[in-house]
This record gives sequence, C-alpha cells and structure tokens, in this order.
Amino acid sequence: MKLLKNSLVIGGFTLISRVLGLVRDLFMAAILGAGPVADAFFAAFRLPNLFRRVFAEGAFNSAFVPLYAGKLEAEGEEAADAFAREALATLLTIVLALVLVFELSMPFVMSVIATGFLEKPDLFAKAVLYGQITMPYILFMSMTAMFGGVLNARHKFAAAAAAPVMLNVVLIAVLLSRPADAQTAALHLSFGVAGSGILQAAVVIWGCRMAGVRLGLSLPRLSQSVRRLLWLTVPGAISAGVVQINLVVGQRFASMQEHAISWLQYADRLYQMPLGMVGIAMGVALLPGLTRQVRSGDEAGAREALNEALQLSTAFTLPAAVALLVLPQLFVEGLFMRGAFGQEDAINTAAALRIYAIGLPSFILIKVFAPAFFAREDTKTPMIFAAMSMLLNVILCAVLFSLMGFVGLALATTLAGWLNAVLLGGHLWVHKRFTPTRAVASRLLRLIGAAGIMGGVIVFSAPPLRQLLGDLPWAAFWLAILVAALGMLAYGASALILGGVSRREMKAALRGK
Repeated sequence: MKLLKNSLVIGGFTLISRVLGLVRDLFMAAILGAGPVADAFFAAFRLPNLFRRVFAEGAFNSAFVPLYAGKLEAEGEEAADAFAREALATLLTIVLALVLVFELSMPFVMSVIATGFLEKPDLFAKAVLYGQITMPYILFMSMTAMFGGVLNARHKFAAAAAAPVMLNVVLIAVLLSRPADAQTAALHLSFGVAGSGILQAAVVIWGCRMAGVRLGLSLPRLSQSVRRLLWLTVPGAISAGVVQINLVVGQRFASMQEHAISWLQYADRLYQMPLGMVGIAMGVALLPGLTRQVRSGDEAGAREALNEALQLSTAFTLPAAVALLVLPQLFVEGLFMRGAFGQEDAINTAAALRIYAIGLPSFILIKVFAPAFFAREDTKTPMIFAAMSMLLNVILCAVLFSLMGFVGLALATTLAGWLNAVLLGGHLWVHKRFTPTRAVASRLLRLIGAAGIMGGVIVFSAPPLRQLLGDLPWAAFWLAILVAALGMLAYGASALILGGVSRREMKAALRGK
C-alpha cells in the first residue's frame, strides 16, 4: 500500500485548507472576537458541520467506500457506478428531507443545542437565523461526500481532498470585504458557508468527470445494495462522528457560560489542524486498500497496514500534541490576539487548548482504528464503543462543568476520546486484527522521546526569542512561527538520532515501495 504517499496527497491539500482556515480565523477573531455574535455564529455553524462530518463524510463514506470498492473489484465499473447512482439518489432524498425538517424546526433545535441562549432572546434569534441560512450546506456536502467517495475508492484522492479549501476561500473573501460590524460579518459568513457547499460539490463532480465517471441523477430506488448501505450508515453515523457529537454536547453546556462557545471553538480550530492533516488523511487513505486486503483474505497485510498507519500517525501527531500542551497560550496569542480578541480570550482559549492537546492522539487513533472495522462492513461494534464514549462525555460534561466551567467540557471530550480509542484498539488486538510488533513499539517509544526533547527545546527557547523580537509589529505571530519551526527541527533531528524514523524508510515510503 502506498499509504504514506496517499496520505501526503490528502494531508497536503488538508494542510492548505487548514492554513487557510487559520487565516480565516485570524480575521474572524479580529472582527467577531469571542463575544455574543461569535457565540451565535459558531453555535449555528456547529449543526451543519456536525451533519457534514457525521453523515456526509463520516458515516456515509465509511459505509459507501467498502461497498463501492467491492463492486468495483468483483463486478466491474458499470455495476459499481450503477450502485453509486442509486446511492446518490437515495442520499439526496434523505438529506433534502432532513434539511427541510431542520429549517422548520430550527428554533426548537437551537433551544436543545444552545440552551443557555434562551435567556437572551436577541442572541437566540441570531443563532436561529444563522442556522437556517447555513443548513443547506449539508445538501451540497452530501453530494461532495458521494462523488468524493467514488474517487477515493478509485484511489484518486486529490479532488476530494482539495474541495474543503473552497469553504475557507469563500469565508476569507467575505471577511476581506470588510463588513460594517460583527453582526453583518456573521450574516455574510452564514451565506458564505452555504455558497461554499456549491463550489465544493463542483470540484468533486469535475474530478469524477476527469476520471471518466459520470453519475447522473435518477429516482431513488431501495435496491438490496442501497438497503445494505443504509443499514451500515446508521450505526456508522454514531461511530464516525463521536468526537463531533461530543463537541455538540459540550456546546449545550458552554452556552450557559458567556463567551465559552467561542473559546472552545478557537481552541478546537487549533487542534483540528493536526487532526485533519494526519488523522483524517490517514483514515481516508487507509480504508480503500484495507478493504481490498480484507476481501482477499490478506489479514497479515491488513495488520501490517494498521501498524504502518499507527507509526506514521504517531510520528506526525506527537510533536503537535506536545507543542500545544506545553505552550498553548503562545500559539493562541500569536494567531488570534488582535482586534476584538483580547488577553482574557487568549488565556481562556489556551486553557481549553491544553486539555484538547492531551486528547489529540486519541482522536487520531480513532481515525486509524475505525477503518479496520469499516473495511469488514462492521459499523455496529464501533457504534457500541462510540455510544459508551458519548455516555461518559454527557456524564462528565454535567459534573465537570459545574466544577470547572468550560474547561471541564474540554476535559470531558478528551477523556471520552481516549475511552473510544482504547476500546477500538483493544477490540482489534483481542481479535488479532491489530497486533503491534516489537519493532513498532520500539519506534513509538523513540518518537515519544523525540517529542519530549522537542517540548523542552521550545519551552526554554520561547522566552529569549520573545525578548529578541521585542516590540516588532506582529511580534506574537512571528514568535509562534519561530517556535513552531524550531520545534519541528528539534523533533526531526531527535527522531533521526533516536531511530524513531530513518531517511531510507521515508524515501522508500514516498516512492510507494
């Protein structure tokens, strides 16, 4: 499997998207800050974003890609594309109905996911309006997921990975238009979210045409294959989107504390960068090849692929997790603290970010382990583990929010993530579908050591670098960039010296050997 090469393609476009996302958030923090308008917009956008990640991207792709890849291998392109047309018609029908239901019931929905807003009628009305404007986004994202799944199953990852860039391009354009005030900005951003969905769908449709795949619209038909797809999608929706569902649960409690939704959102944006670049990219690249190995009975190859994914994801995740753990405020101040985003916002966002950093490895492990279940068309087992994780999250949110405020919500999400990751990995280990080799265990320990050295380097280098930059314009931003660059150099050198990675292996992996 050219796992690293495919992951780099996906991760490269994801990096572009996440960098643009950071640029977007720089402007957003300066214009919206962490005030009530930002709370209302983030609460509204959480809903379509949840359904995009859970149903359109997560559950649907997890169920569709193995079925489509199986038909492609066993019955040929014509049969696979016929199944894709049936799936597309059914998906659009269901999602269109879902959009209409949410449009009509948005006041009730918002009262559930942002209960604290009920005490502030003006804020509640804004959240409802923004939610109604952004909700059509999931219709176009469903199409994006469908056509993207077809491309991924055919090992053509570029177009599907590039599509999310459109969201950030559109929202940056909105923010650069210099809206008159925060309320106008949030309204325009809501329309921008919906409009970006059209562009994202256009990118993957074009990608399919370039690949010679043409999926026309037809009337929905519940064929046996489509029924199988739906049967796998429902439990997959829970298992694939557990992190996002936990965040929505946390948002319900956060709405009861002023500014908390915004603080958690900005913290979420920072740890989502390595999560998207590594975890999501690894999971997307892993699933098609893993499906083929499982179907051909190559269980040894499947175990080897999981070991490779574990090692690669750890190598790329640990430095990000350590950096965000030891210096969260430095990165928050450097990226966000300007305009309407003040010192108090930076301190509180950093407090949440430090907790999320502890959970970052678990969120990525979930993305690595879940494809091993989906490749076997087993969405029930991950669903059970996800349900256990969500139950723990709800209990911890209720308890920890009363004790620690919004920071307790971040801790609840983190602990629930680790429970889910341990359950997934443990189940695979017990059933001999994932067996970490001694060599991989040794590499992981060396990578942990390299990340520890990197953490020490950036902690001790930050104060003198801060003094060196002094009062230069954007000093906090350049400090964050310099510390991140120094950290990467320290980690890379330490990993090579300790034997966590080798130049020969990296070159071989990039050539797909």
